Amino acid sequence: MNEAVVEDMRITRIRCVTYTGTLDWPGELWEDRQHRPLDRYPEFRGDGAAFIHPLGRTAGGRYLVRSVFLHVDTDAGLTGTAGPISPEQAMVIARTKAPLLLGADPLAVERAWDVLYRASVHGRKGLDMLAISALDCALWDLRGRFFDAPVHRLLGGPTRPSAPAYASMLGASLDPEAVRTRTRQAVAEGYRAIKWFFGHGPADGPEGERANLALARTAREAAGDDVDLMFDAWMSWDVPYTLRMADRLAEIRPLWIEEPVMPDQHESYVELTRRLSGRIAIAGGEHEYTRWGLHELMRRRAMSVYQPDTYWAGGITEMSKIAALASVHDVPLIPHGHSVPANTHLTFAHPASTIPRVEYLIRANAVRQHFLANPVRPVGGEIRPPEVAGLGMDLDEDKIEAREELVFD
Repeated sequence: MNEAVVEDMRITRIRCVTYTGTLDWPGELWEDRQHRPLDRYPEFRGDGAAFIHPLGRTAGGRYLVRSVFLHVDTDAGLTGTAGPISPEQAMVIARTKAPLLLGADPLAVERAWDVLYRASVHGRKGLDMLAISALDCALWDLRGRFFDAPVHRLLGGPTRPSAPAYASMLGASLDPEAVRTRTRQAVAEGYRAIKWFFGHGPADGPEGERANLALARTAREAAGDDVDLMFDAWMSWDVPYTLRMADRLAEIRPLWIEEPVMPDQHESYVELTRRLSGRIAIAGGEHEYTRWGLHELMRRRAMSVYQPDTYWAGGITEMSKIAALASVHDVPLIPHGHSVPANTHLTFAHPASTIPRVEYLIRANAVRQHFLANPVRPVGGEIRPPEVAGLGMDLDEDKIEAREELVFD
């Protein structure tokens, strides 16, 4: 576009739209549940496998997918898109964030981020930051469309011809035979790293420890010796339990144990990382926010692998700063896999020493990318740099059966 359009282009409207469609999936999509922080209380242990991604079924057995996408419109006819986001994020965007951006220059992403952050002093973390993150990603998508380039090129990439993805098994059955089958399938598809989610924690006693160890042994047997294995405790263990399980898991040679304790327990992360140094890495940071939050963790050497989510921790603008911090501290950054399209662009904008892998949640991405015309999918365990403009957020009209703009009066 010409310079006059650049100077004059302004944000005219910010919309959150729910798109409805149906998804085919062989068998049950959500087969099992990982151990969770609330499992410490017995009444919360039996609430089913689908609590993270509850989906209805049609009469024909297909899964009913309802996804909210954010659209930022301009007076130049360009629109930036981000999502899926939650209805709660959409409400915060509509009521508190959108008025700050209407009439603003959509290409001035640093200014937009700073305005949103300074106006959200009581929401520096959590839902407000999730809303800011989504808006930032939509503005980067718009920026890429404006310059007719994939976002990773605007950020300085690509740094390499491909990046390895690791298969993340959230929602897959923890039955030993199913674990064996799914692990072998992932290896056959070219994945050289696989992550499983533990189903038990401290309250489950010795029997739970044995079940966790059996999961890890089954995965190792099926994967062979040359595939990296990682295991996620999803914030539901404690320090003594993690140390005990680390001793028992040593024979499996896991690459890391992920989120063994709650995110605010910095001292526990520091202790675990120190005591397990040279044996098993501790990964985390998925539920931390902004450069300030990640800087504190890195400064204290709280973990060995950092996993903030692009759609949670501040968007592309903030994750670029977090990646710079990771390079300064010489630690790997592997963004949490709920935000694969955005994560892919971020990955190819940085060297492999900073962002070595892409997390690919097998089942969650079938849902989260269902409406995308150009979903990111590994081939042979590798992801190649996207070449579509923006973040690749065009929607596939053939998959949209209904749409409804969300209005929060």
